[in-house]
Amino acid sequence: MGKNKLKRFAEMKNFGNTYEFPENIAGTWHRDVFKNLNPIILELACGRGEYSVALAKLNPQTNIIGVDIKGSRLWRGAKSAIEEGLPNAAFLRTYIERITTYFGPGEVSEIWITFPDPHPPAGKSKKRLSSLRFLKEYTAVVKDGGIIHLKTDDDLLYRFTKAGAEFLGLSIEDDVDDVVKDRSQDPLLSTRTTYELRWISEGKKIRYLKLKLDHARFTPENFARANDKMKGWLSVYNAKREA
Repeated sequence: MGKNKLKRFAEMKNFGNTYEFPENIAGTWHRDVFKNLNPIILELACGRGEYSVALAKLNPQTNIIGVDIKGSRLWRGAKSAIEEGLPNAAFLRTYIERITTYFGPGEVSEIWITFPDPHPPAGKSKKRLSSLRFLKEYTAVVKDGGIIHLKTDDDLLYRFTKAGAEFLGLSIEDDVDDVVKDRSQDPLLSTRTTYELRWISEGKKIRYLKLKLDHARFTPENFARANDKMKGWLSVYNAKREA
């Protein structure tokens, strides 16, 4: 590990807004961390935390938690939040697969997934953070009727997520095919991260989906049906790409 990373890890241990694999924290974020009852919003795979910091600034009456496994990246977001005086921003270092360990039922109101790894190989679709598997996991911590936001430059991930939501019967509250063209004045969507600016400079479209997480749609029967439909959808999509 490089000297800069070691220095950042050491510095981060003294940050009051950063939590690394904390124990017994589920269900305590409102009471012990933020000391208020404002809605908790997560940004998963937040990287440098640019979007988390922007959300905290835009919405002071919410609590924003950026989640990522790479501590050296979290350092940047956590430091920025401290420098900008944002008491409603915190950062959690952990694997997203373990999210249910760190949040209690209904403790989270919304989740943002911004420019995640699209995992393009056909066999890795379950690793996508907006896959059926992950959406089901989120119901364990997101309140019924909570919101999932996806912002991506990847066409496959956008279509894959939209299809999964439709197969489950989830309400698609918003669907933007070109954020730069159609929502440049929207404060929530016009925030530009370093990676987003790169994709835009390369001429890529930025797409956005807003899903309502209806817990009733995740019965074993409905989930199995949606999963079967998704397998069929992936087969057709992959066949078209290979043709």
